[in-house]
Amino acid sequence: MRGVNRVMLIGNLGKDPDVQHLEGNIAVSKFPLATTETYKDRSGKLVSQTEWHTVVLWRGLAELAQKYLHKGSLIYVEGRLRTRSWEDKEGNKKFATEVVGDNLIMLDKRGEGHGGQGGDSLEGYNGDDVPPPTDPGETLPF
Repeated sequence: MRGVNRVMLIGNLGKDPDVQHLEGNIAVSKFPLATTETYKDRSGKLVSQTEWHTVVLWRGLAELAQKYLHKGSLIYVEGRLRTRSWEDKEGNKKFATEVVGDNLIMLDKRGEGHGGQGGDSLEGYNGDDVPPPTDPGETLPF
């Protein structure tokens, strides 16, 4: 049986996307995304719990995110989980689990911030015109 690795998140960027270009001018963007869940505890008091996710976007989607997204932007991102591992300077094994996005929709209303002031939009753009990296173990420059 085949497995399913699918993630759908709606949240706010914790900072502006960090975009770098790898060999061959391949763009890669990385940013933290906050999702907040609110529920009532046993006493009826509202409790908010925020979870932070690291989102990675590749190629054309990374470049569009750099152009239109900023700290605080509300987005929907869909993708898959990817865990990387490496050894630090002391030889300790480190792990990072990231959301590799392949679909992104801006949810900010037009005119809010500097992400929705005319021009191109990310809405409905899923980056299908550019293939994902061929090496799943490809390390990120940040």
